[in-house]
Amino acid sequence: MGRYVPHTRQEREDMLRAVGVSSMRELYADVPQSVYRNAPLNLPQGMGEMDLRARMEEMAAKNRVFPVILRGAGAYDHYIPSIVKAVTAREEFVTAYTPYQAEISQGVLQSIFEYQTMMCELTGMDVSNASVYDGASAAAEAAAMCRERKRTVTLISATVHPDTLATVKTYAWAAGTPVEVIPQKDGVTDVDALRAMLTEQTACVIVQTPNFLGALEPAQEVIEAAHAAGAKAVLSCNPIALALMKSPGELGADIAVAEGQPLGLPLSYGGPYLGIMATRQAMMRKLPGRIVGETVDNRGNRAFVLTLQAREQHIRREKASSNICSNQALCALTAGAYLTAMGPQGLREVAQRCMDNAHYLQRELEAAGLARVGDAPFFHEFVTRCPVPAEKLLSALEAQGILGGLPVEEGILWCATEKVNKAKLDRVVAIVREVLA
Repeated sequence: MGRYVPHTRQEREDMLRAVGVSSMRELYADVPQSVYRNAPLNLPQGMGEMDLRARMEEMAAKNRVFPVILRGAGAYDHYIPSIVKAVTAREEFVTAYTPYQAEISQGVLQSIFEYQTMMCELTGMDVSNASVYDGASAAAEAAAMCRERKRTVTLISATVHPDTLATVKTYAWAAGTPVEVIPQKDGVTDVDALRAMLTEQTACVIVQTPNFLGALEPAQEVIEAAHAAGAKAVLSCNPIALALMKSPGELGADIAVAEGQPLGLPLSYGGPYLGIMATRQAMMRKLPGRIVGETVDNRGNRAFVLTLQAREQHIRREKASSNICSNQALCALTAGAYLTAMGPQGLREVAQRCMDNAHYLQRELEAAGLARVGDAPFFHEFVTRCPVPAEKLLSALEAQGILGGLPVEEGILWCATEKVNKAKLDRVVAIVREVLA
């Protein structure tokens, strides 16, 4: 634990002496005596390492941890290399917050800059930020970026994640702008219905691929339809899937958004997560949050600064288009460390293994009696019908330490990542056969 003690006693005394005082109490001499606590806090005695570990393990045993997870729906069970936490757990990153003072924040600024660079490479876009809380708020912020005086309507596909749809609607309600939902057809966005809905008031079209039900959307058609009507196209994506799929930039999207959780962030009861946002240079000045730029100092050395902050609420509050004033630097650092550890080839292998496992599981479940809903291509999630009550099937899996898919209106939404092997999947299928029999 020593590395989490920021200063030694001697260092504290030196700093106090430098400002002309002899003690911490003297440093806070202006604080009224009535608010000081002179008695010690009523805390239990400290524990030794063995006793502490035993106590923590006892508490942790109350949690239900599934060895096999076949549920995704926006939060995914990927393997995280140990080096990722080794980097992000360092105290200089854990305790860092807002890097306003560039002259003393070069390390944090560089980590954000490198993250932004990776996001641009992954999405095929020109510029990225590192400030959005999660994928849902990233989509809502993207819709706000696209709104103009005469174009205020947001069209969003019914197949996006329900949290994304709810968040976009909430942001739009607060801004007093309309949101219309594009219907789905056969598990993907109905492009013909979209074309009929586009008007001169349409600001943007938001579509997600792979969508909430796992299917790959006709993203190219959606983007082309939006552009033909003079609207912007926002593409929400899975960052792992981008290792195999065309990037939003290659497809012609104006803004790319994503939930960054698959990039080294554990499930952790739902957060904190990371909203990925990237856009083209033409929309750069509308991108919310902080953007770190590279420059040189007065000696010609490489240096980093915060740039393009004029959009932020704390600088131009009366004209701000976004309330984002925080920073997801620690989660962004985690994503950057994960991508660095994996490398381009490693990320492709993870994506390929996810897809292979999911397609194997889908074929075996169908042979066992769980027919797939729809026939659109999919990445690592898919929906099956369930001829018995879904809870009966999922309870049988849970009894064997397996977290099954998510019950949805159409049946069960299954997911397979690189962490499940053939033996585990065969065991799942055997249990399914037994329940259905």
